[in-house]
Amino acid sequence: MHGWILLDKPLGLGSTQGVSAVKRALREGGYAKVKVGHGGTLDPLATGVLPIALGEATKLAGRMLDSDKVYDFTIRFGVETDTLDAEGKGVAESEVRPTGAQLEAVLPRFTGPIEQVPPAYSALKVDGERAYDLARAGETVVLKSRAVTIYELEVVAASEIGRPHPSAASPLPPSPDGRGKGPAAGGGGKGEGDEHLQQITLRAHVSKGTYIRSLARDVARALGTVGHVSYLRRIKAGPFTLDQAISLDSLADAAKERRLEDICLPLRAGLDDIPALPLTPDQAGLLRQGRVLIGIAVHDGLHFALLGDLPVALVEAEAGSIRVVRGFNL
Repeated sequence: MHGWILLDKPLGLGSTQGVSAVKRALREGGYAKVKVGHGGTLDPLATGVLPIALGEATKLAGRMLDSDKVYDFTIRFGVETDTLDAEGKGVAESEVRPTGAQLEAVLPRFTGPIEQVPPAYSALKVDGERAYDLARAGETVVLKSRAVTIYELEVVAASEIGRPHPSAASPLPPSPDGRGKGPAAGGGGKGEGDEHLQQITLRAHVSKGTYIRSLARDVARALGTVGHVSYLRRIKAGPFTLDQAISLDSLADAAKERRLEDICLPLRAGLDDIPALPLTPDQAGLLRQGRVLIGIAVHDGLHFALLGDLPVALVEAEAGSIRVVRGFNL
């Protein structure tokens, strides 16, 4: 099988465990052994879209890592933790709680290109060591700021002090306009009014390399307080959305019934945002040999080269020339 299985990763499961679950499903279903990899790490405390690449689709896993992501996340104000999420221990506290109006005034600062310092508890390497290993050993970890882009940042739910708020165990309700998840029952909703907020849920469309935990930390500090991420859910990764994702139980059932083909998206699903380039048999043969095609009238940029319905390669077009970026052995 060559394609994608999209998991709706549950709380507490690591990305590598997600890969192991798919390998186990393939094995239990009696399928031929293929390469399996994930298209973007998702922390155990996060849930949501985890693309798992099978076979030739693993050649596109790196591109998936570079893709934009969309997250829903909740900032709980009052305590900043060493890990910047609910798993860590408190390192700073504040009695300050922002109002909805203050939040709305601050969010534009975090939209567009920004500089961001990654969390000390991250997989980035410092002198050859993982930052989180150094942090867990009690060492002081200082990471350099990096340039990232926040394409969109909006409020989807607000909770005033003493009022209920949705959590990971209680999904956000649909908004009245159907565009996503709306404010919690009795909450401030869209940050309106001057009520002080205990926590806020935001939706962020971000570039590769963005740390939501750092974004939450910086938003809280800009509001004159501190905070940490108490809920994190990835709702989109590249072209893949939650609508296409399945649970681990559904994966296991499909394996037992030998119908993993039914839930495996085709290889090209990972390239839905790239224009297709139809090939003649001769052109396909040349590309498979690693040759460069000359005189092809297409726009510059990436294209998905096909011979009929058969994927041949991910190619780069420049000034009428076509060269292979990733070839597929299908």
